[in-house]
Amino acid sequence: DVSSLRFIIHGAAPCPVEDKHAVIEWFGPIVTEIYAATEGMGTLVTSQEWLEKPGTVGRPAPGSVRIVDDEGTRLGEPGAIGTVFIQPASGADFEYHGARDKTAGAKRDGYFTVGDVGYLDEDGYLFLTGRSSELIITGGTNVYPAEIDETLLAHPRVLDAAAFGLPDPEWGEVVAAAVVVAPDGDGRSADVGDLESELLAYYRERLPAYKAPKIIRFVEDIPRSEAGKIYRRKLGQRSV
Repeated sequence: DVSSLRFIIHGAAPCPVEDKHAVIEWFGPIVTEIYAATEGMGTLVTSQEWLEKPGTVGRPAPGSVRIVDDEGTRLGEPGAIGTVFIQPASGADFEYHGARDKTAGAKRDGYFTVGDVGYLDEDGYLFLTGRSSELIITGGTNVYPAEIDETLLAHPRVLDAAAFGLPDPEWGEVVAAAVVVAPDGDGRSADVGDLESELLAYYRERLPAYKAPKIIRFVEDIPRSEAGKIYRRKLGQRSV
């Protein structure tokens, strides 16, 4: 019985759209998502807003968030993807202990970034697509793994999954997917059998060619931090 619940807050790591729909359906429209960091506050979004804009982390106050490209140019066009810079609260500041270069790299023109990548839509709502440190460059095209994760999880035989990059002599990098297979109906470990080719075909049908995984790695678990963030570098190291 969850009828006594009045307010739920979640944050720290992305929540797949399908999962969040299920959470709101189960608990009701009492779920508020917060996008923030130790360095400063970002945005928040209520259930009602999120249901109108699935996947958003909220609508920042005008001028409080900037999207910046790799050259440092501010991107003003809706949907343009770049690094997310946030305006700190008045008078607030921070410095990474013993890391002046990291501190300097995180700040620009009175704004700061924690390395998240995303875009603002035509109504000013912020959507996150990944982190700059996780960027996969394949054939000269930028691919953010978080954009792919939700499609990976959509297959009924996939319990958990995450996209990551692997070195490739022709393309520089290729998109790979680490997959935890869902147990069968009796709770036993499922036989992967021809599942690899099935998954590759499934993802090719649902993703642009440059984003579709070229390699599937079956794993027992997806490594995550205590906050639920995926350690994609560890996935790459496991596959070397």
